[in-house]
Amino acid sequence: MKPWLKLTLYLVLSAMAVWLAYGFVQGYRASTRAASQPAEADPDARRTVHDVDAQHRMAVCGFAGFVCLAALGFLLSRDVSRWFAHQATDFLYNDNAVGVHNPDYDHAEQMALQGDYMEAIRLLREFLGANPREIYAQIRIAEIYENELKNYLAAALEYEEVLKHQFNADRWGWAAIHLTNLYSGKLDKPDLALAWLRRIAEETPNTGPARKARERLGLPDPADEPIEPPASGSGGLPPGFSPKKR
Repeated sequence: MKPWLKLTLYLVLSAMAVWLAYGFVQGYRASTRAASQPAEADPDARRTVHDVDAQHRMAVCGFAGFVCLAALGFLLSRDVSRWFAHQATDFLYNDNAVGVHNPDYDHAEQMALQGDYMEAIRLLREFLGANPREIYAQIRIAEIYENELKNYLAAALEYEEVLKHQFNADRWGWAAIHLTNLYSGKLDKPDLALAWLRRIAEETPNTGPARKARERLGLPDPADEPIEPPASGSGGLPPGFSPKKR
């Protein structure tokens, strides 16, 4: 959605919500005044036309106001979630630990914030072609496929490409853990998930992702295994060594 159109929609919905809230309050006050008036000679005449109109106004304004507030909440939640996604991207780093600040990348992000996800992906691929080491751009493509377009297979394939690169072991492992979640969850491919869990445990053994992978595989953590005492008579030397003869 275009920014000016979204701003107009926000203003219109906000104005309508305020106007309907005012109408609801006025209807409530009129209904209260009518109910507090003394009964007339004819008991059936207590509910005057004015009283009925006031209650009708309350009902209409209350329902319409609820609809407006729900629409505002929906728009606001989408914009807030996208803002946080954009902020989270700023904390992604490339393999040289350099912060993400590039006008071409920012342009792609702007397209994503406006809801033009295919254009954002196209721009990110162009950026990645010119900057092949900036793997955070490919991670962002995977995120758009997964979170916005709900194309989980395309997201998994992007993560597969990301994991062909060599970068920080801990971040590599967490990206691989995310890939296993896709395979074991949305894509229902448990065999691929198990294969990646084994790779994580073997290729990044001393990281948090490796501990998570071993936990899912039911393997013991090396840190939890007891250290065997040295054999008696060896003087505490490593295996294969014997005390020096005198």
